[in-house]
Amino acid sequence: MNDPQPHILVVDDHREIRDLIGRYLGKNGFRVTVADSAAAARKAQKAAAIDLVVLDIMMPGEDGLSFCRYLRETSETPVILLTAMAEDTDRVVGLEIGADDYVTKPFNPRELLARIRAVLRRTLAVPKSRDAVEARKLKFDRFVLDVQRRELLAADGVSAPLSTAEFQLLTAFLKRPNMVLNRDQLMDLTSGRTPQIFDRSIDNQVSRLRKKIEIDPKVPELIKTVWGGGYIFTADVEEIDA
Repeated sequence: MNDPQPHILVVDDHREIRDLIGRYLGKNGFRVTVADSAAAARKAQKAAAIDLVVLDIMMPGEDGLSFCRYLRETSETPVILLTAMAEDTDRVVGLEIGADDYVTKPFNPRELLARIRAVLRRTLAVPKSRDAVEARKLKFDRFVLDVQRRELLAADGVSAPLSTAEFQLLTAFLKRPNMVLNRDQLMDLTSGRTPQIFDRSIDNQVSRLRKKIEIDPKVPELIKTVWGGGYIFTADVEEIDA
């Protein structure tokens, strides 16, 4: 009973903007749910499967950046930010914590529609994780990743510090073991497609991560290169609830 219409959640405290976006997206083949706050958005997210969130940054109470961070920690739902800020700061912070794109207010609804379609095309092309990984810890090879604490523990109990980028990359691999992921897909699963802003190379991130989990990073056994394709994580992954 899959509905072919993508389901968009629009989160904005201004009713006029919510209604405008909702009507326009509805006329262009989307199902739309609207929410006036992050709290309402959390309830909507739990009530139905959401394919993409259009999220205002500046909201009373919990702001959009906080809710975006929550989405990245608990789901893989893509996010497009709405911002009225003239400065780049909030947009950069939003992209750094995992937003997929942004649109600056005032915006043309056609531009927002085009960006929604582009993000959905990219994210739907990414292999889905083997299931909704909710376990607090993921065990692989000689390591255990504490997802909530973002801590990587070796068999001897020593903690290996992970940067945000390394944690996101490792999590993407652990959720998709034995699946070939190309560089564009890994970009979508980690920092979003913003190389012009961050100028970060997936290859460099993989290299840094290999130094922390491989016995010999020059001859990797866990994260293998698929020439012309990208990378594949070859270890078995076990979910640990406690």
